[in-house]
Amino acid sequence: MIHQLIDLFLHLDQHLTQAVNTLGSWFYGVLFLVIFCETGLVVTPFLPGDSLLFAVGALAAAEGSTLSMPLLAVLLLVAAISGDAVNYAIGHAVGPRIFKREDTWWLHRKHLLRAQTFYERYGGKAIFLSRFVPIVRTFAPFVAGIGRMPYRRFAVWNVLGGLVWVETFLFAGYFFGNQPVIKRNFHYVIVAIIVISLVPIVVEALRARRQAAPAAPETNGSA
Repeated sequence: MIHQLIDLFLHLDQHLTQAVNTLGSWFYGVLFLVIFCETGLVVTPFLPGDSLLFAVGALAAAEGSTLSMPLLAVLLLVAAISGDAVNYAIGHAVGPRIFKREDTWWLHRKHLLRAQTFYERYGGKAIFLSRFVPIVRTFAPFVAGIGRMPYRRFAVWNVLGGLVWVETFLFAGYFFGNQPVIKRNFHYVIVAIIVISLVPIVVEALRARRQAAPAAPETNGSA
């Protein structure tokens, strides 16, 4: 399964082309579900987000494509916003007691704690900023719901974040995804998107480790 997931990410453009040819108009529904689940369910943080939006935009711009870019822009925006809204509602219903649970196959406390730290540091803006950070993107609205963030405030950041995130990656793929140099090295571009999007997680983890490290004992200078 891991091998299949790696192959899916590295050859996303090829798999999407096959999916369009196989599913036809149902392809829009599948895209909606993937983006909705990636943002709306804490059990699916592994689904592609940034890379999928970029690849879909490139596919829509390809010669002979049957995909409608205006429909994609609206549909995937709705998926991203409604996904975060559902995630917030689940967190609001579950409450703080979820942090007391042990790790399960569907929920790891370290992901929750990472999202909580991100949320506490940036406040409402965390909902906007987390759109560009995998895994945190999935857990931030959940944590906001647990923390009883006022829904009106959450909704503003949710809509703004969803709009910028979806349209940035979608139109980046549309305008640049079919450039010859990018098309020839599409798998490298996908890997670069994934790596760059993971940088904030690595930086945050290193910072947390540094803060948690015990202070080195002072040495006595006298002989």
